[in-house]
Amino acid sequence: MTRVDWARIAASVRREQERMIWRPYGAPDILDLERTSFHDAAVSERWDLSEKLIVSVAVTGAFFRKAQNPHQPITPDEIRASAAEVAAGASTIHVHVRDDRGYNALSYERFAEVVRPLRAQFPQLAVDGCLVPALPGEWREMQRVLASGLLDAAPLNATATHVGDSLFAKPAAVLMEKARLVVEHGLAPEIAVYTDADVSNADRFLLRSGVVATPAVWLVLPALPGCMPMDNPRQMAEGLLRVTGTIRDVDPGAVILVCAAGRASMLLATLAASLGLHIRVGMEDTYWLWPHRDDRLESNAQALSVARAISSATGRPIASHAEYRALTGIAPRAVAR
Repeated sequence: MTRVDWARIAASVRREQERMIWRPYGAPDILDLERTSFHDAAVSERWDLSEKLIVSVAVTGAFFRKAQNPHQPITPDEIRASAAEVAAGASTIHVHVRDDRGYNALSYERFAEVVRPLRAQFPQLAVDGCLVPALPGEWREMQRVLASGLLDAAPLNATATHVGDSLFAKPAAVLMEKARLVVEHGLAPEIAVYTDADVSNADRFLLRSGVVATPAVWLVLPALPGCMPMDNPRQMAEGLLRVTGTIRDVDPGAVILVCAAGRASMLLATLAASLGLHIRVGMEDTYWLWPHRDDRLESNAQALSVARAISSATGRPIASHAEYRALTGIAPRAVAR
């Protein structure tokens, strides 16, 4: 057991006359957060954070079915209705479409069924769609969607990883050719990374080749099984700082959106917003609300409501449709007269 020399402590307290040491050299001020009395240079300045917070809502994704989340939007009507519910309050919307069995699909008709009514209701809403050609005929269908003018942006998945029990890999040539087509058709490319190694892939194949110009829009999608591990707060903080720092190394002006994904869910979004990054919420990337509880997302409107609270807590108003376009360099849409 530790022995404390209380007699020595008592003698020291008497020597200090039972007082702390206090020298108010800056009197009459005690503490000033902005300056010192010894010179006129600022000693504490405003942080260099984006004033506006981009909030993307990813409506349904490709992963989760009704078995995982009974509230998951699956049909075109469900996806469209869920997107319309959040479109006014979100900065942008990210959509997938599903087939009749509930699996991810690449279908011009289904994208049109979802997106055209949104365009009529929200003319300047930027919509990006996931165009991942995985089955025969889907490459041609992707080209139809790109040429249609339905979308403003499309992700480029610079990854080769086991997501859950599935291998998801984009061969370098396919990645580069898809990027060329996205840019050629006037859509904004969004570089999606699942691990920090994907940043190297994107740099080697997309940035150094000049196929994608910088500054670019980046999507960070960690915390899913097989992606960047975020199984506790330390992993979450270290992982996010590492991957975003790696992105800044290759693209200093990058616009980075962090997905509220997996178990990390809304705490990851909160950390990202606190770091001056932007966020993507919604039912695509998780069905959890919080990492330490089992509450499940019931709607995309609920996810947007939490994003609003994050926006308020971090003092960063959610970017409007027009502000999102300005921040990402996506041109305004011509409005039909």
